[in-house]
Amino acid sequence: MGLSNLGIFHTIIGIIAIIAAIISFRKNGKIGLEQPSGKIYFYGTIVTSLTSLGLLKHGFNPGHIFALFIVALVAGAYFLHSKKQGNNKSRYFENFLLSFSFFLSWVPTINETFTRVPIGHPLAKAPTDPVIGITLLVFLLLFIVGSVYQFRHQQKINNAINS
Repeated sequence: MGLSNLGIFHTIIGIIAIIAAIISFRKNGKIGLEQPSGKIYFYGTIVTSLTSLGLLKHGFNPGHIFALFIVALVAGAYFLHSKKQGNNKSRYFENFLLSFSFFLSWVPTINETFTRVPIGHPLAKAPTDPVIGITLLVFLLLFIVGSVYQFRHQQKINNAINS
């Protein structure tokens, strides 16, 4: 089944958001909302999540609730970033919320990609296919390792500021 115009737009913005997050991770060790790449991730994720609500392949479903949860995560991170500038402990939560939103964004991305690509012979037949589960497990492990790294990195920053 082909993509609608909304589906194409949604996919392009989603890919841009993921690339921006990866760039931000590489440059800063986190998705930094003060950086252009972090801002692109933030806005791209909002647009991607909200446009997913218009993609009703099977009516309103758990994927749509997932998208709204991702919006809540990035909105919470933005709030902490903009309102709690002097509160270094807030950075732990900001970093976690953005990283968790990034991880959760991979769940539908992997599911949709693996059940569509390659065209005609997709990698997975359904969302319950083991290849999807194994891939998500790898991403979960990467998320955990990345979160520990971010926590330690933020701890060093906070200690340097408080010294």
